[in-house]
Amino acid sequence: MTVDLRVPTRPDVAPIQRRTLRLLCATQIIGGIGVAIGISVGALLAARVAGVAVAGLAQSCGVVGAALLAVPVTRIMNGHGRRPGLVVAYLVGAVGAALVVLATVTGGVPLLFLGMLLFGGGTAANLQARYTAVDLAEPARRGRQLSLVVWATTIGSVAAPNFAALADGVTRGWGLPSLAGPFAFSAVAFGVAAVVLLLLLRPDPLLTARRLAAAEAGTPPAAGVGAPPVAGAAPAAAKSAPVARRAGMWAAWRVVRGRPGARLGIAAVAVGHLVMVAVMAMTPVRLGESHSDADVLRVVGIVLSVHIAGMYALSPVVGWLTDRLGRRAVILGGVGALLAACAVAGTAGHHTPRLSIGLALLGLGWSATMVAGSTLLSEAVPAGVRPSVQGLSDLTMGLAGAGAAAASGFVMRVVGYPTLTLLAAIAVLPLLALALRRVPPTAPVEEE
Repeated sequence: MTVDLRVPTRPDVAPIQRRTLRLLCATQIIGGIGVAIGISVGALLAARVAGVAVAGLAQSCGVVGAALLAVPVTRIMNGHGRRPGLVVAYLVGAVGAALVVLATVTGGVPLLFLGMLLFGGGTAANLQARYTAVDLAEPARRGRQLSLVVWATTIGSVAAPNFAALADGVTRGWGLPSLAGPFAFSAVAFGVAAVVLLLLLRPDPLLTARRLAAAEAGTPPAAGVGAPPVAGAAPAAAKSAPVARRAGMWAAWRVVRGRPGARLGIAAVAVGHLVMVAVMAMTPVRLGESHSDADVLRVVGIVLSVHIAGMYALSPVVGWLTDRLGRRAVILGGVGALLAACAVAGTAGHHTPRLSIGLALLGLGWSATMVAGSTLLSEAVPAGVRPSVQGLSDLTMGLAGAGAAAASGFVMRVVGYPTLTLLAAIAVLPLLALALRRVPPTAPVEEE
């Protein structure tokens, strides 16, 4: 593998960033198809192979897998750049999808759980791509460019479920069991995304950003992160050399703990995701209480489509507001949307249009906390530890979502949907307090 060691200049960066954004948007569409086409039949397939009782657990494996895989993926990025990290994540997702197909053929339950765990690699890659979009972005455009990559995921995610039946029909002709086809297509989609990134994501955005920051600071870049060791390097540069190579989750946490902006960014992403998953996961159950079996799937499809539109359709607008109004202001707006969503959905009773409005607000609140929180986090920490901190954020977000999904069913069964939304609203309050807390104004950190 060849590495471009030429020291970039600011005029070099703009065309590299435009090309990187186009490539990321294309692979996000492909990766989004891979994730969504598998998830759309995952519960049904798990119920058929392992039984209804553990079908939800098999689905949760994908969420947990995406969270856990963020750790090794960001470690690869830290030492070698974004390109190998994204490629490895997609390849792991492809292997996981293939194992799910094999489990469907053989009826192996442990193989199914392992496959679903590794399938989370596709989600991990899609999440990390949003950070790749801001490595070379101008500070005034970071929110917009990150949000474009988030928005591109919508195309694949919305279109993919409609292809599930087609994929299943095609693969049945190849002799595969029913419901295996979507995961076979997921494996192909992840493989294509990995190959495209391996061949075309050059120069690597993260390594280029590090070399540019080092050149502008008048110091050589750290060894192992995009340039060879330099004899006679200044002591500060020499000390920074091992930082990027060894920065793991503990080092990332130490960095976050000392930076208010980073703490707020991680909290915004995690809390927004927790509240969204907790309420969204039990909404189909709530709808099932007031609609017949003949109508409930159609109604659930409409309501969740409105919710997904709230999550993704306006993300470019959210990104523009993030750059225009500031990261903290948009996070506060997201907090307001989440609280409004809990209030509307929790008091909707069995009025489906009102519940749909609540789910749309829920998606909008998630979008605001995700885009503004991710942007704030990326610019609040030094480039040398940025991938590790971003991986810590994705790990926290994934575990928060998995915990919310697991707890929401118990809460729904014991105290009902309105109380679930009330507890979700209470969970937002610490984020509100953190976002309102006054901190000394500081410039965004580019490198240390």
